[in-house]
Amino acid sequence: MERSVFFISDGTGITAESFGQSLLAQFSGPTFRHHTLPYVDTPEKAVRALTLIKETHLHEVIQPILFMTVLNEEVSKLLHTSGAYIIDLFATFLPGLEMELGSHPLYTVGKKRSTTSSASYHRRIEAVQFALDNDDGARIRHYEKADIIVLGASRSGKTPTCIYLGLQFGIYAANYPITEDDFDKGIKLPDFLRPHKERLFGLTINPARLSGIRNERRPNSRYASVRQCQYEIQMVKQIYNQEQISYIDTTEFSVEEIATRIMDQANLTRRLK
Repeated sequence: MERSVFFISDGTGITAESFGQSLLAQFSGPTFRHHTLPYVDTPEKAVRALTLIKETHLHEVIQPILFMTVLNEEVSKLLHTSGAYIIDLFATFLPGLEMELGSHPLYTVGKKRSTTSSASYHRRIEAVQFALDNDDGARIRHYEKADIIVLGASRSGKTPTCIYLGLQFGIYAANYPITEDDFDKGIKLPDFLRPHKERLFGLTINPARLSGIRNERRPNSRYASVRQCQYEIQMVKQIYNQEQISYIDTTEFSVEEIATRIMDQANLTRRLK
């Protein structure tokens, strides 16, 4: 049985969602249906959210879970009447920090993200644009500008990882897909990648998992067959091992975990102030 989880905020909802999903990931038994409601910043919006939570409770019978980051006191009070199991992040952590720091919180919605004029913001935008411009080997002539070049079989998680590296860490990440065409010349690294070898990092994935992902894109194709996925992953691993390229298996990891592990193993430093 699925259990509904609500992430509600009077801002973007990113904090509630990230924190809540990190906690829920520690539980392997239940399955969850996620509902994210950002910008619930008026009593009217809070009432609509309450209606949805209560209707969900009636339909599913089991009590929903609610992660919330709401600074508006009136909205917060309304949401606390929802009947859900509530994890109120601000109410949990702000009072203790207030005592420890001897200072009152600003209670400003979106304070963490109000940096659109900062150097960090522009670095994020540039890094994400770099990832998009250099996706799937699109512009290999720009690889000299990359902080890292992510390798891997098609659909192994390269693109979302590179975008996340740019958005979260300001890293210029390009990616190149190692395909069957690359194996025609033997099990070796493509020649144009050799000058950038120190910045290469590989991804691999369980072939059965890869087959499932590819089947969503091209059902019942040779490209998505388990046999083809096994072949490609085997060849990719041989290249990594032969060329002594660091790599990780992405099968059990989220994009956030993949990116963080790459930062650690490749000794990359955050490029945001």
